[in-house]
Amino acid sequence: MGVKTMLPSYELGFYALAVTCAVVYSASGIFEASRDSMNRKAFRDGIKPGWHYFGRKMDVADFEWVMWFTSFRNVIIFALSGHVIFGKICSMTVPQHRAVVYMLYGISAVLGSMGLVYLMIILSHCLVLYSVALAKQKWLCYMAGLCCLASFKVEPFISWQRGFVTGAFDLQDVLFCGGSGFTIMRCMSFALESSKRKEGIYSIFDLLKYNFYLPFFFFGPVMTFDQFHAQVSTRELRRKDDEMRNIRVHALLHVGAIIAVDIFFHFFYILTLPSDLKFISRLSDWSLAGLAYSNLVYDWVKAAVMFGVINTIARLDHLDPPQPPKCITMLYVFAETHFDRGINDWLCKYVYDHIGENHDNITKELMATIATFAVTTLWLGPCEIVYIWSVFNCFGLNFELWVQKFFQQEPFAKLEAKMSAAMSRRIRAAFGAANFWAIVLYNILALNSLEFALLVTKRLLLMGFPVSTLSIWFITYCGVQLIKEHERILAIEEEKCDKAKVE
Repeated sequence: MGVKTMLPSYELGFYALAVTCAVVYSASGIFEASRDSMNRKAFRDGIKPGWHYFGRKMDVADFEWVMWFTSFRNVIIFALSGHVIFGKICSMTVPQHRAVVYMLYGISAVLGSMGLVYLMIILSHCLVLYSVALAKQKWLCYMAGLCCLASFKVEPFISWQRGFVTGAFDLQDVLFCGGSGFTIMRCMSFALESSKRKEGIYSIFDLLKYNFYLPFFFFGPVMTFDQFHAQVSTRELRRKDDEMRNIRVHALLHVGAIIAVDIFFHFFYILTLPSDLKFISRLSDWSLAGLAYSNLVYDWVKAAVMFGVINTIARLDHLDPPQPPKCITMLYVFAETHFDRGINDWLCKYVYDHIGENHDNITKELMATIATFAVTTLWLGPCEIVYIWSVFNCFGLNFELWVQKFFQQEPFAKLEAKMSAAMSRRIRAAFGAANFWAIVLYNILALNSLEFALLVTKRLLLMGFPVSTLSIWFITYCGVQLIKEHERILAIEEEKCDKAKVE
């Protein structure tokens, strides 16, 4: 049935009311648990004094978030401000050479922050993969690229390379792994795009300009080489109507999101609470479900803020970077679930779509998802929890297709054809609600812990059955209906825009 199927306004109003009440009820339980655990000894490392005028301690369990916006904040502001200033001067004077300026500034920043040895390690991997690209053999590009990626993700190779880098500061390991991992993904993109080029090959200078663009270097997102090269080579730099206004608005939204998260962590200790399973086992099923879901939402917010800030800088440089990940509250299918749109686009282009083609064949889809999650496992760093996460999400992605194919068979197809469009939407939303919690549970084990995911699963599916299970499923169904309504409105707006362009 079509995405434009509409439900009665009173029904949607009821769904919105039900979801609002459920969120408030669940949040109140988490708030009370946070308040009661503020001085708990088991949470001493995760809860520290926060903003004094709130009179409450703050959840600081995520060291990356704390480092980015406290001790490492000034370094980030200084480095990115310098990039913007030099880039602006170059864009106004010699726009045809702006990519060179970006490269030189990026190399200088990497050299200053990580040292000469780290820069030499990165350059050596670039040289190796550039040499492989000269052969113009895709299989060789894949093999060499994955081997280089494994050298930064698998012991003892990663420890051996890290041992060359001297010095020690709070984010050195994060910067080492981030810069090296994203470098390999960019170099693989360069090699694969070079292998597709019919005449000649891109120069190693093009690779260095691509790899050492500072805003993308350490934390991504990954732009495929063909997109970056085409955009950075443009000599006529023109902005769309209201583009600078949109950039300013997005920048203010990101600042607001950072402040909102800090305030939120003074009242809801969603990252620290799951570390004590004995304590959270006393929470209600609704609070436990809300705690699991809020962990997933926070990880999306964290990714959206990080990539949003980087994308704002890139847009100032007249680039069109990968967008931040789709809001996790708007997802109920595995095919759209990701936290890094750049890596997702890279995997889709070079692995998933390459093998799965139109994703309509069950066998090809199985091969495509296995290959995709194999690369993803290597990208994240092979370990037990990543293996479990990959298996579950690979299964979820395939199971969606199996269910879709099953219900396309007789007599289900005829039965749906006889239904009204609204009833078909309701039935699909019921399945979407179950899928929604599969996404939450499959991903929370990687974002938090396997033990926490097992506790939530046990409480919601076994101990809470049937009251908590069915009631939470119904509330999730209401949420999925609201998501579908949002999709319906967007589809209508897109159709109007397309018609306006044609006219």
